[in-house]
Amino acid sequence: MKISIITPDESLYSGEVKDARLIGLDGHFEILNNHAPIVSALGKGEIKLIDNQDKEHSFNINGGLLEMSNNEIQILAQ
Repeated sequence: MKISIITPDESLYSGEVKDARLIGLDGHFEILNNHAPIVSALGKGEIKLIDNQDKEHSFNINGGLLEMSNNEIQILAQ
């Protein structure tokens, strides 16, 4: 699935991943390929991504919004 993480200042990540682990306002959750469409507020914490080569990427954010639809995740982070 495709993911892009952007902030008001820069693009943090854009690419293909097979696993995204995030922190919502009510706790942690995970998004895998073919996940149902979702819109969620994100809390302060760490985003962990596993790309298609099994390499882990992590980003600390202060909150934001996530939209997942048709195997594309868009994150607007603070």
